[in-house]
Amino acid sequence: MAATAGTPIELVAATYAHLAERTAIARRRLGRPLTLTEKILVNHLVDPEGQELERGRSYADFTPDRVAMQDATAQMALLQFMTAGLPTTAVPSTVHCDHLILAKEGAKKDLLSAADENREVYDFLRSVSAKYGIGFWGPGSGIIHQVVLEHYAFPGGMMIGTDSHTPNAGGLGMVAIGVGGADAVDVMTGFPFNVRWPKVIGVKLTGRLSGWASPKDVILEVARILTVEGGTGAIVEYIGPGADTISATGKATICNMGAEIGATCSVFGYDSAMAEYLRATGRAEVAAAADAVAEHLRADEGATYDRTVEIDLSALRPMINGPHSPDRAHRTGAEVGDAARANDWPLEISSALIGSCTNSSYEDITRAASIARQAAAKGLRAKTELLVTPGSEQIRATIERDGLLADLEAIGATVLANACGPCIGQWERAKDATAAPNTIVNSFNRNFPKRNDGSANTLSFVTSPDTVVALALAGRLDFDPATDAIEAPDGTTVRLDAPTGEVLPARGYDPGNDTFVAPPADGSSIVVTVDPRSSRLQLLEPFPAWDGRDYERMPVLMKAKGKCTTDHISAAGKWLTYRGHLENISGNLFLGAVNAFTGATGEGWDSTDGGTRPFPEIAKRYGEAGIRWCAIGDQNYGEGSSREHAAMEPRFRGAGAIFARSFARIHETNLKKQGLLPLTFADPATYDLIGERDTVTVHDLPPVPDKPVRCSITRPDGSTVAFEALHTFSDEQVEWFRAGSALNIVRRKVAGS
Repeated sequence: MAATAGTPIELVAATYAHLAERTAIARRRLGRPLTLTEKILVNHLVDPEGQELERGRSYADFTPDRVAMQDATAQMALLQFMTAGLPTTAVPSTVHCDHLILAKEGAKKDLLSAADENREVYDFLRSVSAKYGIGFWGPGSGIIHQVVLEHYAFPGGMMIGTDSHTPNAGGLGMVAIGVGGADAVDVMTGFPFNVRWPKVIGVKLTGRLSGWASPKDVILEVARILTVEGGTGAIVEYIGPGADTISATGKATICNMGAEIGATCSVFGYDSAMAEYLRATGRAEVAAAADAVAEHLRADEGATYDRTVEIDLSALRPMINGPHSPDRAHRTGAEVGDAARANDWPLEISSALIGSCTNSSYEDITRAASIARQAAAKGLRAKTELLVTPGSEQIRATIERDGLLADLEAIGATVLANACGPCIGQWERAKDATAAPNTIVNSFNRNFPKRNDGSANTLSFVTSPDTVVALALAGRLDFDPATDAIEAPDGTTVRLDAPTGEVLPARGYDPGNDTFVAPPADGSSIVVTVDPRSSRLQLLEPFPAWDGRDYERMPVLMKAKGKCTTDHISAAGKWLTYRGHLENISGNLFLGAVNAFTGATGEGWDSTDGGTRPFPEIAKRYGEAGIRWCAIGDQNYGEGSSREHAAMEPRFRGAGAIFARSFARIHETNLKKQGLLPLTFADPATYDLIGERDTVTVHDLPPVPDKPVRCSITRPDGSTVAFEALHTFSDEQVEWFRAGSALNIVRRKVAGS
């Protein structure tokens, strides 16, 4: 299906056409008022009359309205799609070039360098997009989530995206779910998106934000309350009178960071703020269509939630979360200062960064610029490096036209390309900046070790853009912008007034340079080539089907100590270069994982000869020797990014099962999609029983839905310890395991159609 730069009103109208009818079906079947989440989901069900609707248990088949992919994940997703044998995608789909641009010298130079260094990948993505009817947003167009919000998201819609922060579109009332590439391939090939029917967490907002408090502080407070696991298996729905006081882009900030609490996605009910944003971004027809069905785009009165959290916006004060985990919450000022002194975190700030997909709206930048103007008028400049990342070309052009970039540059800011850059490890810093522990503050969303610049010495703290600017001016982590003063060059002290912002530009948005490439009406003659000698792209071979036998005596390649995110399993940074080459990127497998047996990072014991080697080398040796192995994770294993490479690499190197105390939702699904067994210890203490030289057996395969799996540990002396493991396989997902991967099932169905 050919794509245009925006969601056609016909698609929106088709989605709304049966909304009232299907909402009525769900009310009748459930016998109660509905949440907005339930309304949107039931409207996208394959079978609204027959589908089980039990929260947290039933698996359901959905028909999303569209698919979005960023360039790093799109490579593997499209390499998989190419093997399906279809002429075009079955739903509107887009590719966004935002991840491969290194932040180093500034916007113009960095963009030119990226175009040269990534030419092979960009040409591949452009040609695949043209061939299969996919819209292509070239380098410099902006970050996928900001571009989706500006052009594609609509109230009551449903989309999936190959990035964990896809839920950003919830700011426009859309159920937008981050997934791995295999899920995207299902939808692009015309098959349903299968996911467990979520629980629904209600966050009731009252009051109104004021002073230094911002939408970012709402989600930082939610992260404090729910922690990084609290949203797992649930959609977070924001309700209450306070929700309507927040702008659409402010809502998007809150939904974006819902990924940090493990939520399937987050969503706000349709209101006038969304309508205003739609009209301001050239989608008046969509706003009118939404207005006509507005009663179905909000929760029913009396809707019930699995858990309800209440936050008084009027009482909210600026927060700063970190380091190492987005739920490690502090108030700005003395509270974070005391924590820093107790933990030996440097109080001096080495770098301050604003922007990213989370906080780069016009409102965000106007608030930040209002602080900068005050500072410049008093002769203040940033006391640390200050970097600005516009979220899209439209935002960049508009804030440049309106003088906001100049305001920030006046206090020493450097403007980076419209791309992810420092938010995802694509930030090349001077070596002396990371030679010792250093503190950075940013308005991004994720702050795991090495996340921003690849250095474990960098301690990353997340806060709002306006607070970042204030901290940059003070140069210290423990500065409280609401109460503390800064000394000006003339010796006087300066107190900053609270930020002021404009939700939408009075002169409208400036679209800037047009970087969108629509696919031709017929791309069948386009030939997509992949050089077999390429180090960056590699055609995929199907994974082998299950051989019908139990997984016996698997050596433990890696047992992780503590947090093991997708960054630990498959690092980003320089490894983004190989996101389209499964063999080469497997060279980073578990490099960031901390060995629970030794405390070392990225290395372990090789059972073939008793040597100590980097985990990727051991995995390669096992794979080449035909040794099936397992890995052991702790709590919330696979937290973070949606990157399916963290599942494809173990599968490629011969893994059979991954055991953990618990899994992050996206990663657990990615493992199942690739034919692996993600198994959770029935007794979390079993984690402690597994030794470095033990082997693990999984009995009675394949897994049976709703039935524990019988497993055993074999010690070096031959003794055994039995244990049970739990799983979340449905009948359909068991077939993925049998076939060797979900994609093998898709190939089979397409070939038979």
